[in-house]
Amino acid sequence: MEEGTINITQTIIDTINAIFSNIFASIDNNLYSILDDITFINTDILETNYFQEIIGTSTTNGILIIANSLIIGFLLYYCVRLILSNLTIVQEQRPTQFILKLIIIIICMNSSYFICEKIIYLNSSISLAIRSVGEEIFNTPMCFSSLVTKLNSIIYIEENSLNIFTIDGLLKSVISISFFNLAFSYAIRYIMVKIFILLSPFAILTLSMNQTSHIFKSWFKCFISLLVVQILVSLTLLMIFSIEFNSNNLFSKFLICGSIFTLIKANTYVKEFIRRNKYRVCWEH
Repeated sequence: MEEGTINITQTIIDTINAIFSNIFASIDNNLYSILDDITFINTDILETNYFQEIIGTSTTNGILIIANSLIIGFLLYYCVRLILSNLTIVQEQRPTQFILKLIIIIICMNSSYFICEKIIYLNSSISLAIRSVGEEIFNTPMCFSSLVTKLNSIIYIEENSLNIFTIDGLLKSVISISFFNLAFSYAIRYIMVKIFILLSPFAILTLSMNQTSHIFKSWFKCFISLLVVQILVSLTLLMIFSIEFNSNNLFSKFLICGSIFTLIKANTYVKEFIRRNKYRVCWEH
């Protein structure tokens, strides 16, 4: 009776291990190549026909026509404030100063697609340069696919040998779930970068008035924080590959988990850094 119970228990354990082994293998084979594409954003994010049409190929179509239409609204708003300034103590910009400033902003607004492209290119170049340093030193690509190969050599021994009820099995589960979470997080970031690019003409237009310029500052900080994440990710990958992991050392395995959680929290760290950095005072004044 006891032997039959043991056999049933072992069968259940083997079935559970086989299920998780298939799940983790599927994640390894399909998820990580996609993760590289959505994490390391470059100018390819702009090179889609529909996206360019949404932004507008000229000032008379797409998002740009809406932004250019709002110029009239800003002009009327300024005129009303200028008239009211004669009745109140509040000082307003001189008309010549406002018109000159508005002309420059209109030019920048209609070139917002180009400006965003150059910002993304600069950020991508810095990220690529960091990963290129790692590739030269470690002679392996600095990407998530290579990282998974490295991690599996330490934690995930052979196919169908995973035991979910061991330390290695639990760590493998944590890492796979964390990477799945990472993929969703960076997919959201990928979409948000596109949304902020679409908002760029409106954000630039808000610079024409002192009362609305804070909108541009908020947009710029958020947009930069979304992009800079991949620089932190590149540095984190560089540090992970520089660590000498040992499959027999539990400390090394927990360092791996810590590295993965650092990747997950990268976006939070960047936002916190930008929010707290000393240059905020200079920017506001």
